Amino acid sequence: MDDHIEKILFTEQQISQRVWELASTITADFKASGAAPAVVAVATGAFLLVADLVREIHLPITVDFVRAESYGSGTVSNGQPAVSFGLKLDVRGKHVILVEDIVDTGNTLSCLIDYMKTNGASSVSVCALLDKPARRKVHFQVVGEGKYYRGFECPDDFVVGYGLDFAEQYRNLPYVGVLKPEIYK
Repeated sequence: MDDHIEKILFTEQQISQRVWELASTITADFKASGAAPAVVAVATGAFLLVADLVREIHLPITVDFVRAESYGSGTVSNGQPAVSFGLKLDVRGKHVILVEDIVDTGNTLSCLIDYMKTNGASSVSVCALLDKPARRKVHFQVVGEGKYYRGFECPDDFVVGYGLDFAEQYRNLPYVGVLKPEIYK
C-alpha cells in the first residue's frame, strides 16, 4: 500500500502530537465550562481519531457514532449527504463534539450539525483532523458555545490514511498521504 502513496503529508508522530494538543485544548475548554461533552464520531473515517482523542480527554465523556454518506466509492462528494446511521445516545441538552476525519466541502458537516440541533444538542463543537478550506462550498456554523478544533490544514489533494479511505482501503495507514492519481482514476 505504501507504494500507492505519492507523498506523506502528516507522519504518525505529527498526528499523535496534534491529537494530544487537540485533546488538551478540549479538556481545558470543557473543564472551564463544567460541561461533560458527548463525543460523536463520524463513522467510518474518524474511528482512529476518536479512539486516540478520547484517551487523551481527561473529563467524564460519553461516546457515540453517527454515519453520514456522501461519497460512496468515488473521490468526489455528491453534495447531498444523508445520515444513514443515527445516534444511540440522547444528546438533548448536551454539549456535542462532532469528530470528523476531514472537512472538505462542508456539506456533510453542515448536515450533521443540523442533525445534532434537531436532536436537541445545546451546543455543537467540531473536531476535525484535516481541514481542506480550498474545497469549501458550505460554511458551517458551530452551535451555541461550540468551537472548531482543527488538526491540520490540508492541501487540495486526495488523501488517505489514519482513517481516510479510497473505496474503503488505506484506512489502516498510520500516516496521512496523498494517493497517486493513477490509483483512483
